[in-house]
Amino acid sequence: MENLIDAIKETVSFIQKRITAKPEVAIILGSGLGNLVKQIEVEVSIPYTDIPNFPKSTVKGHVGNMVFGRLHGKQIVAMQGRFHYYEGYSMVQVTFPVRVMKYLGADTIFISNASGGLNPKYKVGDLMIIRDHINLVSDHPLRGPNDESIGPRFPDQHKLYDKSLISRATVIAQQHQITCHSGVYVGVTGPTFETPAEYKFMHIIGGDAVGMSTVPEVMVANHMSMRIFAISVISDEGNPPEPIQVSHDEVVRAAMDAEPKMTIIITSLIQSL
Repeated sequence: MENLIDAIKETVSFIQKRITAKPEVAIILGSGLGNLVKQIEVEVSIPYTDIPNFPKSTVKGHVGNMVFGRLHGKQIVAMQGRFHYYEGYSMVQVTFPVRVMKYLGADTIFISNASGGLNPKYKVGDLMIIRDHINLVSDHPLRGPNDESIGPRFPDQHKLYDKSLISRATVIAQQHQITCHSGVYVGVTGPTFETPAEYKFMHIIGGDAVGMSTVPEVMVANHMSMRIFAISVISDEGNPPEPIQVSHDEVVRAAMDAEPKMTIIITSLIQSL
């Protein structure tokens, strides 16, 4: 994408001709977490393959649709599946949908993912609200020329994750007796799962969960001054008493099992906006 702003405008124009209302809230649904869309009164669903400048989602558990509709009276745009750096896409491509959703009108974004637990207290099926992150991906979505009309050259990252949304989500989880931690997410490139030594290292440096997404999307959303809430489903344990093997199928199954709990928190938060 040589001219990012032109690509954004082309994609936004294409979508606006197919929708009737301006989205207020954006949602990105990760591996095995696409069923939240069932809570939305869907008005339009557009396959990624039909959208100009959009990559194709190639990962199992990612349906590959951009969905528009209403949820608790709010206009929603939801991504059923995301793009990852490990699929071979550039960071600009991976984060391009976030820019499009902002330009369509969404000022608040909810991001979900399936992640590996680094904190020994975390168990498969638990949720973790992300309060901060550590970026271990060498590439950066803001690398290259900066367009000041989109965002600043050097964005501050001291307050990435909205504290009021985190506080509300914590209360909602307690009200529904959902095991929900608050922790630090470590973003890595993938697609390999981590070695035991890497799991240990990431926990030592302050990580509570690790995954292959979310961080680039958050950095770009912050670049455009969006309000951000992110939540992880713990789909495997990186520090079990005995070494275990992890597969993507198991990650997707664990995410799908825990998805109803995540849906309660996100939909309740949207209702409270």
